[in-house]
Amino acid sequence: MEPEGQLGAVASALAGGADTGDPGTGPEPLRGRRIGGRLAPLLRWESGLVVLLIGVIVLGVDTSSAFTSNSYLFSQVLGGQVGEIALMTLPMTLIIITGEIDLSVASTAGMASSLMGYLFMHHWPIATIFVVVLLMGAVAGAFNGFLVTRVGLPSLAVTIGTLTLYRGIAIGILGANTYATFPTFWTNIGVNPVPGLPFMSWAFLIFLVMAALVGIVLHMTPLGRTLFAIGANREAAQFAGIRVKRTKFMLYTFSGVVCAFVGILLTFRLNTAVSNNAYGLELTVVATALLGGVSIFGGKGTIVGVLLANLVFAGIEGALYLTSFNESAFPIVTGGLLLLSVLVPNFPELRRRVREALNRQRRLHRAAPSVERGLGR
Repeated sequence: MEPEGQLGAVASALAGGADTGDPGTGPEPLRGRRIGGRLAPLLRWESGLVVLLIGVIVLGVDTSSAFTSNSYLFSQVLGGQVGEIALMTLPMTLIIITGEIDLSVASTAGMASSLMGYLFMHHWPIATIFVVVLLMGAVAGAFNGFLVTRVGLPSLAVTIGTLTLYRGIAIGILGANTYATFPTFWTNIGVNPVPGLPFMSWAFLIFLVMAALVGIVLHMTPLGRTLFAIGANREAAQFAGIRVKRTKFMLYTFSGVVCAFVGILLTFRLNTAVSNNAYGLELTVVATALLGGVSIFGGKGTIVGVLLANLVFAGIEGALYLTSFNESAFPIVTGGLLLLSVLVPNFPELRRRVREALNRQRRLHRAAPSVERGLGR
């Protein structure tokens, strides 16, 4: 079999098994299964997100008619930091699909912002600044990838460590200083909507373009099948000839570059370079990816789901701003959605484990009298 065919077969098998043969030649399927097959498209996670998004829109419109105005959509829904968070969910999605995680995304963006401010402060050419900042992001991501793939450390522990390390470097670069004298042309990108799309920020438009590209790679290319195969079963993927370590290293490097780019966009939007830019956004990024249907255990996820999850998060935040909801309590919403996005997809597995535990308890109770009688003899 050709390597391409092997990769496709492995990815298909790991995703749930290939269906060989003509379905008409086998035994008649159960009626319940036929109905389940017909309803399968309606029961997909993305379908639930569409329903949730419609509910959020209805809630926002019911709260205030201003919810659908161009100015409000730009300022509170599709503007602000929404596009920047959405951009960071793209590499996070790919990394989680392979069974890893990157909690240093926000710190990398903050480090990029600090470096950018420092270089502007010392009058470097703007083109050189962009290149240096993006290279810094690549190095930061590659360092994560090296520790995870070559040293063999758990990605959770590694990226918690580099989360603190990169934030410390950001503080070391600028200290308590700030820089807020950026060219007007660039800062306008962050505060003005896209021409012809008065409700959308440039960051969110860039996210849409990148999401389309990443979606094509993930769902329509051998590389995408490789990522799913790695996340479903790392050992089997290696046996099939997939270069697991190199692939993960590339993903972490890509994550670093994207997050550095987010740091640039964030700095221009705020017109301020400071060491605590993007502080605390890593959990929102993870929550959004998981709400999009990406399995925390790897091997599952879609870019469409992540796109819908970003819209749901943005819509919920925008709708709550129109109410008397305390803005400082919004992390409660984020945490709740994070828990639900982990519990709901895994509910069947949890229910199966509970049933097995209860069955074991029943068997033990039934066996206890027999054991006691045997001991009495």
